[in-house]
Amino acid sequence: MNTFSRRRALGAGGAMLGAAALGASVAGSASAARPGRPVPEERKSLDKLYADARREGGELVIYAGGDTPDQQDATKQAFLSQFPDIKLTMIVDYSKYHDVRVDNQLATGTLVPDLVQLQTLQDFTRWKSLGVLQPYKPAGFSALHPTFRDPDGAWVAIQVLAFSYMYDADLGSSGPASPRDLVDPRWKGAISSSYPHDDDAVLYLYSLYTKTYGWDWISRLAAQHPQFARGSFTPIVAVASKQKTIGIGGAGSLTGPLAPGVRWAAPNGHPFMAWGQRAALLTRAEHPAAAKLYLNWQLSAPVQQASFTGWSVRTDVTPAGGLKPIWKYPNAHLDGFAHFMADRAEVERWKQTFALYFGEVQGPPTPGSLGLHPGR
Repeated sequence: MNTFSRRRALGAGGAMLGAAALGASVAGSASAARPGRPVPEERKSLDKLYADARREGGELVIYAGGDTPDQQDATKQAFLSQFPDIKLTMIVDYSKYHDVRVDNQLATGTLVPDLVQLQTLQDFTRWKSLGVLQPYKPAGFSALHPTFRDPDGAWVAIQVLAFSYMYDADLGSSGPASPRDLVDPRWKGAISSSYPHDDDAVLYLYSLYTKTYGWDWISRLAAQHPQFARGSFTPIVAVASKQKTIGIGGAGSLTGPLAPGVRWAAPNGHPFMAWGQRAALLTRAEHPAAAKLYLNWQLSAPVQQASFTGWSVRTDVTPAGGLKPIWKYPNAHLDGFAHFMADRAEVERWKQTFALYFGEVQGPPTPGSLGLHPGR
């Protein structure tokens, strides 16, 4: 399975737990959320920020959204190859568990991470309002597309991720030309999908399919007997290993295969979904200098140019492989995902409805069960 682990793409239920305690615990720091002096964009070089991080102690803990423990290994190794004196602890878990984990740690005074990078976009708005995010504008902030930055510097998006469907590249031109074709009887028993009611990004993708093709299409898809599994990497693995021919709800790139033999598709005129994975420095972070180094490194032009999707969050970085900037693909619904994530009642309705069509989520979490304080 490690063969397919390079940045595999990547919670309302527990979000209410401890909310009152969290609000009380940050009441004293709520001034951080009020408008104040504009935050200047970082002017220090990476070398100077590296020196600051070493003087601070040379440690950094990040909670990263993802599906498997090794999903961020490539990112970690790339960072450490440039900054070998930093001890980087990168904890990967579903974003819907990391966010409430951070809430509980803040409420109990036991915060572990310095920085979070998650797909639960709604949390960054909420955390900003509570004053638990440290406003900071890394170098390159002004070059970020407005969709990918908070105007006050509470958070930035560090990478573009996208979910769609994929298929065995050996099919060539006989593969499904659009998501609409996935209900063709020839694909019965040949489809793998991550559960839409387990991952909100996959859920949004399925909601777009429903709005575009209708509930009858969903019924016909259910009649195809898809193999559902937890984790957005599972469709990629199923197709790459020839277990299935079609995958739904996984990350990929139009510039090349994420895994050998897998063609990821996002045809014009048909929906897929993309978003900027948000990252933020926590106000109570023990290692803010190291966190700032990491954010500046992530947004640096060389790292953005090496994006596995080919797309960058920066307006001054040309996408790879002849792609247009992601915000020029209306069928990517870039702004829609943030609005979708903000309406948690609507999200729950979609989840429970898809459970009626596809059955309830089965199986243990693919990152494992990490408890309250991983990385401590």
